[in-house]
Amino acid sequence: MTSMRISQLAERSGVPATTLRYYESAGLLPADRTPSGYRLYGEDAVERLAFIGAAKHLGLPLEEIGALLRVWEAGACKEVKADLRPRIAARLAEAETRAAELAAFTASLHGALAHLDALPDRTGRCDPECGFLSPAPSAGGGQLVDVALAPSRRAAEEEGAERWHTASAACSLTGVGLHERTVQWREAVDGATRAPVPEGLRLTLPVERTAKVAELAAAEQRCCPFFDFRLRLDGSCLHLEVRAPADGAALLADLFGPTA
Repeated sequence: MTSMRISQLAERSGVPATTLRYYESAGLLPADRTPSGYRLYGEDAVERLAFIGAAKHLGLPLEEIGALLRVWEAGACKEVKADLRPRIAARLAEAETRAAELAAFTASLHGALAHLDALPDRTGRCDPECGFLSPAPSAGGGQLVDVALAPSRRAAEEEGAERWHTASAACSLTGVGLHERTVQWREAVDGATRAPVPEGLRLTLPVERTAKVAELAAAEQRCCPFFDFRLRLDGSCLHLEVRAPADGAALLADLFGPTA
């Protein structure tokens, strides 16, 4: 059997060596060792990485890919198919939900732009009379240019109780899933200008990242409903405010960095 060092496997597969090491630590890519401790991989590692890449392309988290790999290793295609189908169906349902959320957000942005273009060019300061400070609602009834994603907090406010502050700040993601989400957030907010706000922080980003940030915020609400997200568009900038109750401050810092 042909053996490859990690650098050779990285070149063959196109997967960075750092990722190969991480896959090994996650139990997805076993490696032999030379007496001096260097990793060695057989030809089957290339096929294994192709399988992992295909599964990641379907949106499967590494925890599920690990379970699917164990079925794949058994060699029965029909068992892989039976295991994979409900996983894809679940991802499809999530994608359709995100698509609906993003479609509503996109519609609100189009409405905000049209509303802004229709405003007269006044020479004075903006005030409620000019219309910009109280924009018209979008077709779906949502707020233009200022989008809040915090269903648990909104419900608390409607009931007149601040349950958001006392809700348990627990994330349903663990292990590899939490690691992946953290990496996604850090990539999305890389280079942001930061400023503290009460109970959280404000990140200012290029407006081109709006869709990605909105998608991540919507996904975060499903696993961490205690987070309060607010997105505000300001010309070429996107301002993202993230807040959490006191017992969620540590997780907020893990995802977005220190608030001060």
